[in-house]
Amino acid sequence: MATTDSARPDPPSERRAPAREMSSVARSADGRRIAYATYGPPDGDPVVFFHGTPGSRRLGALLEPAARANDVRVIAPDRPGYGRSPPQSGRTVGDAAASVRPVLNDLGVERAALVAFSGGAPYALATAASLGDRVTGVDLVAGATPPSFGDDTPAVQRLLSGLAAATPSVLGALLRGQAWVASRADPSFVVAQYAEDADAVPEDAATVVKEDFLAAFERHRNGAVTEFRDAGSDWGIDLDAVDAPVRLWHGTDDANVPVAGAERLAEALPTAELRVLDGADHLGTLLRAAPEALSRSR
Repeated sequence: MATTDSARPDPPSERRAPAREMSSVARSADGRRIAYATYGPPDGDPVVFFHGTPGSRRLGALLEPAARANDVRVIAPDRPGYGRSPPQSGRTVGDAAASVRPVLNDLGVERAALVAFSGGAPYALATAASLGDRVTGVDLVAGATPPSFGDDTPAVQRLLSGLAAATPSVLGALLRGQAWVASRADPSFVVAQYAEDADAVPEDAATVVKEDFLAAFERHRNGAVTEFRDAGSDWGIDLDAVDAPVRLWHGTDDANVPVAGAERLAEALPTAELRVLDGADHLGTLLRAAPEALSRSR
């Protein structure tokens, strides 16, 4: 079922305050470090946040005000090869739960909801399929969709996936150069990759987006290269194994992931609801959907 929401977000001053991040490290079954941050009240209802591609735990700061308003504790891990989490050799989309389960166990969380942005969507779905009733619900916000769902994938996304598969070292060098430029540029340089009008994005949100991008590459580039490769191939997820209710939030003006793909993904999932946000671009969908997604994850 699809519904359209034409509501606009609240003014920035009413939406966000400085985020208070608490960082920690969990250990996977094979001894890998999994860095994660938490936002919101420590005793709030747990929600695992899956950052985009590229991305890091720092993007969870965008959700912190909504987390406090809804008594939700946002748990935001760095996926392998991002931020402070070292790469995982040979990892695939289907391995996602191996990096989420240890974080939940480290925090003593038995059951949690999942919220994913952009390239985090396949990893959230894979986690839901693997963890079963430990997952109470899944919200995919401007989520990536399987490449088999159509030929409307933007040319830039196809190029990145092709480079990751054929010449990963070249893509790694390009990402290193992009991070170098981003570290010296105004936040709008990074925001422009996710928003139609970068100058219209609130300054505090733009700052978080830049910090997230830089944190993604602070120690590794492997994560982005691996995920761009996986984005262009079969995800290897049994969508019928996702028993938890799924909500998809997608903007009509999303140039990064066209809404048509979200419509197909909603049809392919056993229990899914699609909310279409009128006039929202890629980042705008996250800013507009986050408060309600968190409130419905409780």
